[in-house]
Amino acid sequence: MKCSHCNRQAVYYQRHSGRHLCKKHFIYDFEKRVRYAVKKYRMIESGDKIAIALSGGKDSVALTFALDRLYGERKDVEFVAITIDEGIKGYRPPTVEIAREITSQLGIEHHIVSFKENFGMALDEMVKLGDKKPCTYCGVFRKYLLNRTARELGATKLATAHNLDDETQTILLNFLQADIERLARLVPQRVQKGLVMRIKPFREIYEKEVVVYCLLFDLPMDMNECPYSYFPVRAAIRDFLYDFENKYPGRKYSVMRSFETLIPCLKEMFPQIDLNACEKCGEPTPKRVCQACVLREELERAKEQIR
Repeated sequence: MKCSHCNRQAVYYQRHSGRHLCKKHFIYDFEKRVRYAVKKYRMIESGDKIAIALSGGKDSVALTFALDRLYGERKDVEFVAITIDEGIKGYRPPTVEIAREITSQLGIEHHIVSFKENFGMALDEMVKLGDKKPCTYCGVFRKYLLNRTARELGATKLATAHNLDDETQTILLNFLQADIERLARLVPQRVQKGLVMRIKPFREIYEKEVVVYCLLFDLPMDMNECPYSYFPVRAAIRDFLYDFENKYPGRKYSVMRSFETLIPCLKEMFPQIDLNACEKCGEPTPKRVCQACVLREELERAKEQIR
């Protein structure tokens, strides 16, 4: 099949636009949408130091490569990568090596921060010791370390590799669970002291397009899923959106555009509250004590009981 824009061989059929794209035009279209998202939400501005959350998975590797390719030559923007090593045996070590490989290849400063060094135990140990789900510990502690490390490095923004599939799943999940306040927080309203602003340059990109982008540039990829990942509700929403998109291409964009239309109303209904400094560690939190400190104390008590 020929490309819809030239006479080259197509490498991808873009169902929502009905176009066949060759390597050149696929990359152009992919990066055009990244630039669109960055410009629309002013994700990257002059003087920014962008910390990239680089797990070593396909999405974060593609994000690191794309940001360096699109903005790496700018003298007024700086990039640094942060990899969080949760301590998941057999799963995290290979992706940490991929993160090292891509940052070395691109010449990007790279920092690896581990649960073990910061909390005294790896995620594998936390799961055995505590009574919470693995994703509770992982989600809270990952966000904690990413924000703290990015801030300590002087970053003005923290880039995550959430794509269109991730975003639309989250939008529907919050809506179906009637958590409209959390839905309103998907787009930060203003800068908060101690909290590095998050940006999502891939919010206009389908997950399968990220895979194609990696393949076309021969980027290192790890397609394995975390052994602890288990989201029955999110999985149902993911499958629904997948089937709906197959029958009616472009509907994920419809979900995104509907959400964007509601943003002004959501901001008015749920204005962003001022954050406090955690009484124990000083990190930003809406409460007196941040959730990371709460979980850390629970784990320490559990450890003491075993002794």
